[in-house]
Amino acid sequence: MLETLIVILVVALIILRGKLVGHRKALRTIKGALEARQPFLRHEHPGASGADWDEFCTAANDLIDEVGALEKTKVSHLAQLDATLGSLNEAVLIVDSHNHIMLANRSLQDIFPEAVDILEQRLEVVLHSVEFLGYVERVRAGEADPRSEIEFVGADDTRWVEVTGTTILALDGSDSKWALFVLHDVTRQKGLERVRKEFVANVSHELRTPLAVIKGYIETLVDDHDTMEAEDRLRFLGTVQRHTERLNSLLDDLLTLSRLESSKPGLNRESLELRPLIEGVLDDYLNRPDTTSQQIESIIDPADVCVWADPLKITQVINNLIENALKYTPSGSTIEIAAALKPTGVEIRISDNGPGIPEADLPHIFERFYRVEKGRSREKGGTGLGLAIVKHIVQLHGGHVEVVSVPGQGASFILLLPVDATVPTRDGA
Repeated sequence: MLETLIVILVVALIILRGKLVGHRKALRTIKGALEARQPFLRHEHPGASGADWDEFCTAANDLIDEVGALEKTKVSHLAQLDATLGSLNEAVLIVDSHNHIMLANRSLQDIFPEAVDILEQRLEVVLHSVEFLGYVERVRAGEADPRSEIEFVGADDTRWVEVTGTTILALDGSDSKWALFVLHDVTRQKGLERVRKEFVANVSHELRTPLAVIKGYIETLVDDHDTMEAEDRLRFLGTVQRHTERLNSLLDDLLTLSRLESSKPGLNRESLELRPLIEGVLDDYLNRPDTTSQQIESIIDPADVCVWADPLKITQVINNLIENALKYTPSGSTIEIAAALKPTGVEIRISDNGPGIPEADLPHIFERFYRVEKGRSREKGGTGLGLAIVKHIVQLHGGHVEVVSVPGQGASFILLLPVDATVPTRDGA
């Protein structure tokens, strides 16, 4: 009898163990079906049966269907958002409650070129800015300003971005809060604002000096008109005239720069032969009495090279560079103008054998109001805008300008202008 009971117990245990193994296998299958969003087929596991099991399988399949539907809704919402926001000029960024990037439109990569394949990545890994991460947390806490300007300092550059942020409902159906940010690149505006402030400060400074001199001398002339010696009066009037001419030159150069930087700079291009243009400029200088102490030479090769350019503005460029050389080279110096055809265009080089330009000044030489020797430049009547005008005119013609100099060995200003392709050169190029 005992042996029979033992046998029955063993058999029951074996049957129970088999059912447990079957249930475990079925549960693993359910887990896989849930992860794959596929329905669970109960007939694949005949070892797991019963009313409770059938009810469990039905609930599991309902859950799988619900999760699949939520997943499709999430993907659909994100796809709709991506399609809607993709064409916007402003960058749009959506992050979940754990700072994982859930959506980023194409404009974000225009601001941050390194932000490639960033979905599901953490925000702090993609955008390295403690200030921006702080703004994100303030948005979540409801403490952020409606609009904030944030500086992103990169390895090669600095970008300023105007950011607006708000919280939104999670697009995956969860109860968590996501955050949406609109980013607008204002780096160029920041740069223009800085240039504007510097320009206003420089103009104010440049105008203040001659105006102060004129005011002082005029007041003296008015107050001491009856007692002033005729010689002193003439000297005072000469000083007033000199500074008035300097003011007039400064205003002329400012107007020239303003026109060059406008949307319609007024270029009147034509096929322009360099030899007669350069020789005409040189004739004007050679006939001036104030240039007899310096020698001006020209080397133009080939003679028939033509550029597609505005003759008046190219003449102004050459005049400005010659005037610059005359001002800063001592008596007995040689100024040379050379023109030659290069593979990339026509090169015009204005060189002198004067004192040259210090290396530290070379990167700034074409900036407005920049002077190597500030006091000496003003004494010689320079406005500090001549080289800036040269740079703008050359760039408007599609060329570029650079300066090469070794202190004590002179300086060379090198212009490269596009060739007039409609006119064959001497070698047929």
